Amino acid sequence: MILIHTPSAKEVAAYLKLFRAALPQHRFISLDEMTQPEAVQYVITWGPPPALFARLPKLEAVFALGAGVDKLLARDDLAAGVPIYRLLDGGMALQMSEYVRFGVLSYQRHMDVYRRQQAAGVWKMLAPKLPAEVRVGVLGLGEIGSAVALALAADGYRVSGWSRSAKQVAGIRCLHGDDGLAELLAGSEVLACVLPSTPQTQGLLNEQRLAALPPGAMLINAGRGDLLDEDALLALLDSGHLRCAQLDVFASEPLPHGHRLWQHPAVTVTPHIAAITLREEAVRQIAANLERLATGDAAQGQVLRERGY
Repeated sequence: MILIHTPSAKEVAAYLKLFRAALPQHRFISLDEMTQPEAVQYVITWGPPPALFARLPKLEAVFALGAGVDKLLARDDLAAGVPIYRLLDGGMALQMSEYVRFGVLSYQRHMDVYRRQQAAGVWKMLAPKLPAEVRVGVLGLGEIGSAVALALAADGYRVSGWSRSAKQVAGIRCLHGDDGLAELLAGSEVLACVLPSTPQTQGLLNEQRLAALPPGAMLINAGRGDLLDEDALLALLDSGHLRCAQLDVFASEPLPHGHRLWQHPAVTVTPHIAAITLREEAVRQIAANLERLATGDAAQGQVLRERGY
């Protein structure tokens, strides 16, 4: 038996229909239909309720309906021996690339400045910049981060990428470790963060590292909200050291009413939409993994708990 749960009943109904069509030999149920918790082998979920996993004594694996798994890893009701599988893409790499490219293009064409000039009734043309004149740093070179870096390079930007350990991405200048991070920050007019939340990345973008960006730089954060010191960002925007920011993720979501980020003239806020899971692609990947497990093969996308993703 396979349990599907998200906070949206409408979404659960849509997933049930898709999974039942993809794997008719399996029994898929919603939380409301669960009368035999001991019969549940697998859970497919996003935002499961507290203590859910403690009710499932025969649970064999959890499939996340997204790439981020930090909240699942923080659960105290999910035994360490139960594997967690994340989506490798789920259609998110293309969306994330579009989101970051939008921000970089806006920076290149001074659209953030023009929005502020519009609000002030100022008519002033700014000198144009070519893509090759804009240095972009991408924090995170996993499946999604590599796709973002390659898309930006194809647009003609000067792209560097950073990861904790050494990686190679064809055509991208790749840096790693503490020294590599310092070098990336110092050379990035636009810093695009697509890192997951792990113990090593939480608080990574603190005051010191944000201040290491060149004067007039832009921050794009589409990774996780707990990577960024929001107060430090606001202070650097207020001082003019940073020119603008495009933020999709926040320390508290939804972003609280009245938070300064809502109204800051140099900030663009989006409601965690940079890369949304596409249902059909998610079903395809998870269904394939369920079939692999049924035949004794290894499933793809298993999370390494010690690494955090």
